[in-house]
This record gives sequence, structure tokens and C-alpha cells, in this order.
Amino acid sequence: MIKELGPGFRLTLVFTVLTGLLYPAVMTGVSELIFPKHANGSLVSVNGKVVGSSLIGQPFAKPEYFHPRPSAAGSGYDATASSGTNLGPTSAKLLRGTTKMDDKKNEVVDFDGINLRIVHYCVDNDIPYESSVPLEQFKDSHGDLDDVKLIKAFNDDKTPLLFKAKAPIPPDAVTGSSSGLDPHISPANAEAQAARVAKARGVSADQVKQLVPQFTDRADLGFLGEPRVNVLMLNIALDQKFPVSK
Repeated sequence: MIKELGPGFRLTLVFTVLTGLLYPAVMTGVSELIFPKHANGSLVSVNGKVVGSSLIGQPFAKPEYFHPRPSAAGSGYDATASSGTNLGPTSAKLLRGTTKMDDKKNEVVDFDGINLRIVHYCVDNDIPYESSVPLEQFKDSHGDLDDVKLIKAFNDDKTPLLFKAKAPIPPDAVTGSSSGLDPHISPANAEAQAARVAKARGVSADQVKQLVPQFTDRADLGFLGEPRVNVLMLNIALDQKFPVSK
């Protein structure tokens, strides 16, 4: 019995060393030698401080920045919880959103939904729209849109809120990627946001638009994938070239 188990044990030991130790060590060494930046996570530094990775998106919400696409990874762009929503195209939750009660018994947003994202995208970027009910009715005491009220209006069984953009909305502006970590947006999405970013920075839209092509990656090998704009790299360039006055 022991004699029969011997070869199997020795092979297990050999392959454990080869594939579990030697191979990873060699590949790590080669990667560090040939692609040192990529091997260390494609980290991006500004003034000696790491501000992110060019391969992983991160949230930008201020008007002076280009905004990334929505993310379902954890609380948003959480690399330890990479995930999509796993909701189908006919899902009521995906389209209309949902609310929930928090620990303090306050009703809060559980899932925003595509309809709500379209509303904010139109309002934020001055895209014309049609609404069955004036959006003024959904603002809070501070004059901001109340997301809970909007989601409840979209889910009203009798008279649901109907909202439609009068201009095309880039799909990536209101839908997340399957990983929830996509660092890119489409050129059309960047184009739609340029005027808002320029206004917040006190420069012309043309000045902002001139930066976009510099951070646009073309299709791999000329035919794989679509052109895409790296949000982090573009926003860093904006801060360097058109800093916001404080």
C-alpha cells in the first residue's frame, strides 16, 4: 500500500513545487523585468502619491470631473467585490429601482435603477427631456432631486412617472459593466459630459474636448473592442491643465 502511494506522493510534491512555487516566481520575475508597471497593478501617481489604477475605475461625482459608468461592485468600484447586478433587461428593479428602510427607519435608495440614472444624466448634462410630471415636485428642501421620491414615482402602479430624454443617452452612462470595475467610458459619453465639466472649470467646452482624444484607447489590434476613454487619466489631466479655482 505504502509502496503504491509513493509515486503519487512524489509527483504531487514535484508538481506542487513546480507549479505552486517555481512557475509563479519565474512569471513574476519576468513580468517585473519586462512590464514593471503592469506587474504592480498599473498604479497611477500624482505628486508622488498613488491616486488609483488605470485598470480599475473609481467614483467621481463632482461636476468638474468626468463621471464613470455605474458600478455594482460592493458600494461602487470595490475591487474586492467585483460583480455586475445580475439583473435581466426586463427586471423591474433594474429599470425602476427600489428603496428600503435603513437602521433608523428612514426610507433610502436600495438600488437606483436605469430610469433614475437617466434623470440625473439629463439634468446634470443639460440634455433636453420630457417628463409626465415636473421634476420640481421631486425636489427636497435644498432644491436637490429626491431619489427616493423619484423611485417611488417610477414604481407607482397606477400613474408611474414617465421620463424620456430627447437626445440619445450613451448606454454606458446608465448601465454598469459586468465586473463593476470598468475604468473607461465611451467617447459619446465623454462628449455629452464635456460642457458640464468645462462650465465647472471656467473654460470652454472645446478646450475640454481637445483633451479627450489624448486619453482615448482605440480598439485592440484595430478591431477588438470599441474606442474607450480612461476616466481617471482624463480627470488627472483636467486638474493639471484646468485646475478648479478655490
